[in-house]
Amino acid sequence: MVFPERFSNLPAYAFPRLRALLDVHEPGGDILHMTIGEPRHAFPAFVADIILRESDGFGRYPPNDGTPELLDAISDWIGRRFGVLVGTDRIVMLNGTREGLYNAAMALCPERKNGGQPVVLMPNPFYQVYAVAALSVGAEPRYLPAKRATGFLPDFTAVDAETLDRTAIVYLCSPSNPQGAVASREYLRTLMGLAEKHDFRIFADECYSEIWRDARPTGALEVASEMGADPERVLVFHSLSKRSNLAGLRSGFVAGGPESIRRISQLRAYSGAPAPLPLQRAAEAVWRDETHVEESRQRYVAKYDIADRVFAGIEGCGAPEGGFFLWLPVDDGEAAALKLWRETGVRVLPGAYLSREVNGDNPGKGYIRVAMVAEEQEMQRGLERIRDCLFK
Repeated sequence: MVFPERFSNLPAYAFPRLRALLDVHEPGGDILHMTIGEPRHAFPAFVADIILRESDGFGRYPPNDGTPELLDAISDWIGRRFGVLVGTDRIVMLNGTREGLYNAAMALCPERKNGGQPVVLMPNPFYQVYAVAALSVGAEPRYLPAKRATGFLPDFTAVDAETLDRTAIVYLCSPSNPQGAVASREYLRTLMGLAEKHDFRIFADECYSEIWRDARPTGALEVASEMGADPERVLVFHSLSKRSNLAGLRSGFVAGGPESIRRISQLRAYSGAPAPLPLQRAAEAVWRDETHVEESRQRYVAKYDIADRVFAGIEGCGAPEGGFFLWLPVDDGEAAALKLWRETGVRVLPGAYLSREVNGDNPGKGYIRVAMVAEEQEMQRGLERIRDCLFK
């Protein structure tokens, strides 16, 4: 049998790698899971009521792009949140944003760009679907270091003009996963200026946009609107997983220019999986409600304060600007994760599992990612174990 080579160099996915690292050893205490970004705050109580009320919809094929009511709810939310009018012809419902981040590249990345293989730029470390999407469309993934020196965001101004001319897509996550850095308005304006000059698209992964400490993160759509950018230039991806603690609902959306959305919709008609109708009905209501979002955010603000207290005086270990991960500096992420597990029972993710080595440098190697999703007391107990095991 002949198999494709394009995925042959992919490392094992992060969580199987973590199990292989840790599970051959006994935990050193009662187990605390701080690895996966699965929110554990309560989701709105009305969700279950709506699904039950609409349960006969499980017997019908649902609309692939989203019900008109769901698209209206999303359009209204974009207007309230970012002050931008985006019609329903510019929105497609997604079965979670990972599907959309992949399929958007399939639908929109050209086979050639300025006579050469197209380039897809992405931060390093990054959400792993970005790289797989680039490889799937025959593009060259380029991993741009997102280190402390660059504010934990990639420096697109440092990319040479020849590469930018071949760039078809830029993936950007803000607030970033795993570091929690937030792209400023000026940062986004600079990136969009480069996109206009070198003719590439920006895929803005904004799944953590509703979890922040002091100021709401700026959205790519609002900056694009202020600049009068081509509507096809920017696509944004949002989800109810983090905003509304509904990871299992698998409900998100992509919004962009009408032609981009038409092409994504056309591809999804062949290859996409629509969400069941009762889940779409629930999502309609969730996008229209902000009370639960603010209640959840206030809990994250309190968790930021807990992290700051636990790691007070330890350089580089403060809470992030946004999102719910701590990105803690250590000598070696794998060694630190193994030490924690064997001595305390706390499970964290080595930063290198979220990164790629480029020219001998893996920008995640000297970090661990810690998810602040557990109940406050449990989270504080885990952070104290991490501090006492690794930083004292």
